[in-house]
Amino acid sequence: MVWALAVTETVSYGVLYYSFAVFLVPMREELDASTAQLSGALTLSLALSGLGAVVVGRWLDRWGARWVMTTGSLLGGASVLAWSQAEDLGQLYLAFAGIGLASAAVLYEPAYAVINTWFRRDRPRALLTLTVVAGFASTIFLPTSQFLIDGVGWRPALVVLAAVVAACALPHALVLRRSPADLDLLPDGRADADPPPSAAASAAPDVDLQPYRGPGGAYRRPAVRWLTLAAALQMVANAAVAVFLVAYLLEAGAPAGLAAVAAGGLGALSVTGRVVLTVLAARVGIGHVTAAMVLGQAVGVAALFLLPQPVATVAFVLLFGVGFGVLNIARPALLGHFVPGPVFAAVSGQQALAVQFGRVVAPVAVGALITAVGYGAGFTAIAGCVLAAAVLLVLSDRAAGSS
Repeated sequence: MVWALAVTETVSYGVLYYSFAVFLVPMREELDASTAQLSGALTLSLALSGLGAVVVGRWLDRWGARWVMTTGSLLGGASVLAWSQAEDLGQLYLAFAGIGLASAAVLYEPAYAVINTWFRRDRPRALLTLTVVAGFASTIFLPTSQFLIDGVGWRPALVVLAAVVAACALPHALVLRRSPADLDLLPDGRADADPPPSAAASAAPDVDLQPYRGPGGAYRRPAVRWLTLAAALQMVANAAVAVFLVAYLLEAGAPAGLAAVAAGGLGALSVTGRVVLTVLAARVGIGHVTAAMVLGQAVGVAALFLLPQPVATVAFVLLFGVGFGVLNIARPALLGHFVPGPVFAAVSGQQALAVQFGRVVAPVAVGALITAVGYGAGFTAIAGCVLAAAVLLVLSDRAAGSS
């Protein structure tokens, strides 16, 4: 099940999100639209994905991920097909509205809900497998998309990718089930043993759900509030760095080749960071390890200004990149300990909305700051976001321990 999800997540992220960058240039030429106008379609998709995650989360808690992910894959394929036929901005935006809704149904949030339901003891390992494999989505689908465009043109290339996304509906329908009980199993695949004493509170069938309902819901718990805010702040920093790093390095005098390698290196090191997190978390505790790795991102930003080039860029990529994807594992793992299983998906969907909001506003907010004051102020704000996120992660871990 985990490997099936890992493959479908890689495909979904690769086509529904990352491939846009490759199609931007040929679309701009044929649709006679500006980069900003075309990028607005992706922004719309991200916004609807965040909003849709809240609704999808509630569905997942009641009925599981099987049919929502199956339907999402079919909608994603149909929406990418509509993208291939778009003749103007209106049609393009309509297609990306569908892509946004499909993304809410097939990207990380529903996969996290599946893993939270099916795993207790082996949850960190399952999350690691999922996010490490899916971490190569851009590595696989950016060159694949370019190869297809060069070979058959951008519209037929999208038709091929639409079919690949739609094909993910098959493993979702065949493999996914609502809970281990559907296959006469217990979490972690155990068929004849009781849950271990250390299992998370979410494993308890008689847990009182009333405190997690009504106004405020799970956010009445400080641990959930701080975790959500930390995830949103780190996303602001990550998204801003993804957009502005190359431009800053070129302005700072770094060679163009080094700037390009630095940007690509962040994604590769994020995979390394997830492995490091999983190994260390088993010994130290996931909350404090995550906080330390996010704090390292702030140190990496400081290195950009304090060290000479190219040492500054190398230090930044190493420190910032290792922390780049840690919350993809840490957030669902921590949330699984903070809230009961029957409300996990709903709360996770609400967190996804906050994280997606950070992704959407980061380029605009940090871009405005850079335009008004300069790159120094913009990257100082980025450092402030990850520093605050690290502090909030420590507070979240302590609040959970004292409750």
